[in-house]
Amino acid sequence: MPSTLPAYRTRAELFDDLVLDAVEELERTWARQLDGTEFAVEDVPPSNPAPWERGGVPLGRCFPSDAGLPARIVVYRRPLEARAEDRADLAELVHDVVVEQVAHLLGRSPEDVDPRYGEGR
Repeated sequence: MPSTLPAYRTRAELFDDLVLDAVEELERTWARQLDGTEFAVEDVPPSNPAPWERGGVPLGRCFPSDAGLPARIVVYRRPLEARAEDRADLAELVHDVVVEQVAHLLGRSPEDVDPRYGEGR
């Protein structure tokens, strides 16, 4: 596929771009607090839910730093794609999930992390 055509990039690559956009936006405000935090995308969550997760498929997870490992936020691509109606809806869902996980990591409400949280819903 020529690089000038939209199909040149895979769905996974386009999803990664949405996560990067959300992270970059948050880092403008929270750079110091997020310093060293790793962000990742996985296709699906592991089948064993975390003890604090109840019902439903998780859309993302936050792993606080522990034993020398940096804090990590993981966003799950397939569950989010399944919930989105279109590309714009997917971008809003990804943004909200990233905001929720950053809020969890920072011990704040999602609205404190980003006042636009949930606007598109």
